[in-house]
Amino acid sequence: VQLQAFGGGLVQAGGSLRLSCAASGRTSSNNAMGWFRQAPGKEREFVAAISWSGGTTIYADSVKGRFTISRDNAKNTVWLQMSSLKPEDTAVYYCAVALSAYSGTYSREYPYWGQGTLVTVSS
Repeated sequence: VQLQAFGGGLVQAGGSLRLSCAASGRTSSNNAMGWFRQAPGKEREFVAAISWSGGTTIYADSVKGRFTISRDNAKNTVWLQMSSLKPEDTAVYYCAVALSAYSGTYSREYPYWGQGTLVTVSS
């Protein structure tokens, strides 16, 4: 599975961005997908995940109510809609595909990763 994330950029605090992640190669439609992020000098952290059907979503507490993850299996694409952005959301955002239909918050559950897209939120 190859993943390509895009949609990052520079945005002011309070603004919105929509990240996209397109999957190619072996299909990911039967697998959960997730978004992680890594801020400068910090470890990679979980942001959100969505089950294979899109029926189950989970979020990190820090983004709950502000971010929404969604997917379209026909397009092999997962999105992360980010609203009410804060400077602490600044990070490189990575999309990932899990081994199973449902996944959690641990990066070890996701063997396939995209290259990341940078989101910078200015105050």
